[in-house]
Amino acid sequence: MPRWKPDAGQRLAVAALDLFTEQGYDETTVAQIAERAGLTRSTFFRHFGDKHEILAAGQEMLSTLLAEGIADAPDSASPLDTVALGLDRASGAMTEFNRNLGPRLHAAIEANEELRSRSAMKSVAMAAAISNALLARGVPPAAAQVAAELGVLAFGAGYRAWTAPSRDADPGELTPYTHAAFSDLREAAAALR
Repeated sequence: MPRWKPDAGQRLAVAALDLFTEQGYDETTVAQIAERAGLTRSTFFRHFGDKHEILAAGQEMLSTLLAEGIADAPDSASPLDTVALGLDRASGAMTEFNRNLGPRLHAAIEANEELRSRSAMKSVAMAAAISNALLARGVPPAAAQVAAELGVLAFGAGYRAWTAPSRDADPGELTPYTHAAFSDLREAAAALR
């Protein structure tokens, strides 16, 4: 049997979110998270710098995937079409593990003011990544910002729908959910004229 189990990071994330939901973020310690996961504190610190990093895990990769999808879009693509391609790239990287964590993550964030603030900052970082990728393509700043905000709203709405605990059947991939949300937002924006 290997000394290091390959799923340690995931086990720590699940344990942390369960504890955050059960007893609150502030009341949960790193030692409790490690114990719940059946791991040691040193293993925790190999994966995360502190308990907040569990909630931020993957944020940088998500922003990178969004930006790469936009950068790789054809030159002829409109700003909104490039954002849709960025959403496809990021959505395609989400796994069943991400989907199963969704309700726990949402519950933990909603139960703590500090976590709600940090979650809002994650949205700002995503919008900045999208906006910067659009600016690099020559999109005017105001258009880049609006398209970025629509992308963030679409990803959030799609993710919430995909992870909704009330679903009865396997929802499949995240991509159709972000597509639907982005389509709805594009229609809503067009109706504002």
